[in-house]
Parts: sequence; C-alpha cells; structure tokens
Amino acid sequence: MPQLHLYVPDEVASQVKAKASALGLSVSRYLADLVRRDVDVGWPDEFFEDVVGGWVGEPLTRPSQGTHEERDAL
Repeated sequence: MPQLHLYVPDEVASQVKAKASALGLSVSRYLADLVRRDVDVGWPDEFFEDVVGGWVGEPLTRPSQGTHEERDAL
C-alpha cells in the first residue's frame, strides 16, 4: 500500500491527533478515512449489479396508500 507524506503546522497536527483519539483511531487511519471520503466519488464497483439488480424473489409491489388525513389548520 503506498504511503503519502505531508507537512502541516503544529496546531493542525495537534487538532488531527485530538480528533483521531476522540474517535478511537490512529492518526494514519483517521487521515486515510478523510482522504477516502473526499476522493471517493461515484458508486462502489458493481453496486448496481449487487444491490439494485440483486433482488431475488417475488416481485415487489406497493400496496394502496389510502387517502391522506385531513389536518386542522393552524
């Protein structure tokens, strides 16, 4: 797995360490999660095949929703 190195001011490093600690994560894991969230755009590989097209069973049907309730005016 590649490693990335970066330099930040002491104040930022302290804040990163504190946030990682509060979440029970190592600094490396915390930063990796931040980068992954920012860089990861789009759907996961095979999402539509596994989730959307993955239903196996009887066709789903939506029952009648009935009528909406009448509410008192404010």
